[in-house]
Amino acid sequence: MHLYRQFYVYILASKLGGTLYVGVTNDLMGRVSLHREGLGAAFTAKHKVSTLVYYEVHEEIEQAIRREKQIKRWKRAWKVRMIEECNPNWDDLFSRLV
Repeated sequence: MHLYRQFYVYILASKLGGTLYVGVTNDLMGRVSLHREGLGAAFTAKHKVSTLVYYEVHEEIEQAIRREKQIKRWKRAWKVRMIEECNPNWDDLFSRLV
């Protein structure tokens, strides 16, 4: 039996226009919860990066990892533009996941 899984590329921010973090996971709610508790990554804990401002869904982990690496290589302005195209106010999208 093949279980359907989704994989997520996500961007967290410290605040509007603040520090950004790009990650990949198969459990977006769980992973963002860890970041919020200061357990997700040393970088996010140190810089208080915990607001989910962008995410996208992928069906294959390879796709998601490739996309995460692509976004990480982008200039900051490109990341900001992508966030603001779908989330102009940098609202916290975490509550929409629940």
